[in-house]
Amino acid sequence: MKTKTRWTRLFLSQAIVSALFATAFTAFAQQTPAPPASPPTMASMMDAQLSMAEKAFVAAAEAMPDDKYSFAPPGADFSGVRTFALEVRHVATANYVLYSSILGQDLPKGVVASGVWNGTDNLQTKEQIVQYLKDSFALGHKAMATLNSDNALVPLAHPVAASPLFTTRLALAVFSLAHASDHYGQMVEYLRMNGIVPPASVGQPSANPPPK
Repeated sequence: MKTKTRWTRLFLSQAIVSALFATAFTAFAQQTPAPPASPPTMASMMDAQLSMAEKAFVAAAEAMPDDKYSFAPPGADFSGVRTFALEVRHVATANYVLYSSILGQDLPKGVVASGVWNGTDNLQTKEQIVQYLKDSFALGHKAMATLNSDNALVPLAHPVAASPLFTTRLALAVFSLAHASDHYGQMVEYLRMNGIVPPASVGQPSANPPPK
């Protein structure tokens, strides 16, 4: 009986010590500050910028109904402008060209960048075009991840064009964001002309509130 009592007391003592240790460890963990976040790099900052552009652009492309992808503003003043489908295809094709150049590789199979960079006419449905767009941004993330202070400003052996805008990796990366943003603004107008609020604007306060 005494032996059983002794083991019971020993078990309780160990349980109490374990509980106290767990409590102390939890308190210590809560008081210990989290390790500082990794400092930003050129690659991480450019990739974050790309993510913002991608989010808005893809959402706009997905917001337009399939039967409106052939829309272009009517009237003589808009003669020859791109349809909504061509806006998306053009930006995606430019992405492939620019990001392939940053990576120093050939265009992905099936990507055609002749003429005004509208891509291949095999892309007809909304589903095909949006997937083409998403894949182009995926290539962009791979390209942004390679940027660093050693290679960003090194002249490219085979630049896309002779302009300074296209002769270094950093120039191509910055231009890709400006280019997508330019055409995003046009797509927003196309959406609104069809009674569609761009997803990025949903829930936002009025940018031009009526005077009080």
